[in-house]
Amino acid sequence: MKANNLFFPFLMLFLLFGSCNKPIQNAKTQNDSIENPADQEVHAMEESRNTTTEILAKKQVPILCYHRIEYGRNDEYTVTPATFEAHMKILADSGFRSINPGQLYDYLVFNKEIPEKPVIISFDDSRVEHATIAAPVMEKYGFRGVFFLMTITHNKKNYMTDEQIINLSKAGHTIGFHSWDHTRATKYDIDSIVKQNVIEPKKKLEEMIGMPVEYFAYPYGLTNEKTTANMDNYFKMSFILSMKQDTINPLQSVRRMIAPEWKPQSLLRAMEKTFSRR
Repeated sequence: MKANNLFFPFLMLFLLFGSCNKPIQNAKTQNDSIENPADQEVHAMEESRNTTTEILAKKQVPILCYHRIEYGRNDEYTVTPATFEAHMKILADSGFRSINPGQLYDYLVFNKEIPEKPVIISFDDSRVEHATIAAPVMEKYGFRGVFFLMTITHNKKNYMTDEQIINLSKAGHTIGFHSWDHTRATKYDIDSIVKQNVIEPKKKLEEMIGMPVEYFAYPYGLTNEKTTANMDNYFKMSFILSMKQDTINPLQSVRRMIAPEWKPQSLLRAMEKTFSRR
């Protein structure tokens, strides 16, 4: 009897702990097999990416490109401060809303919604008036712009300082890249030029503003098939000017138009005409 009395408590303990351990072990195995929700979202987005054909079929978003904003010049790369403000005013009065390149990317690739009348307002060459004139005028009308910077010019006369660039980023504008010294991108097939004009200055610019620089504007707005294909290694999207969009790499050859010294209504007509065709 004594032996039986000792045996049954041990048997009960064994059954109790044995039965409890099994569900715990199974639960752990099941949890390990459950994918992280963030990873699931990434995989779902990748699976829903538009094809190249679908991207090319999307309605184009008007993208304006400005260079100099000053009085006393008369060329296609210059508008007066008064004209620039008139351009911004008619865009606002006409119902346009500025979007950034990230929104454009999500619209083209994942069919994300954008405003009914979107526009991207971009600037090349790091001119100081982009910070002192353009940004305040845009902000007055509720717009934000994209500033494609040529980094060799930082802190030099007539060009933006590091502080101005950082402040633009903090104000909600997008900082893009326009090469180190404006070397034509058609020469980027040489590794040393890519390193000097893209890789190293891009990294320094990212360190300066404290965030990734994901968008590129080709110097002179020009590229070629080989360079365009290679830009996927460095940027989510790259921007051309007057040349035709690459049908193989449309995200690395997004079209823009220069906005010269036009009257406001002429700007609207040119936008409609330019971005209704490929």
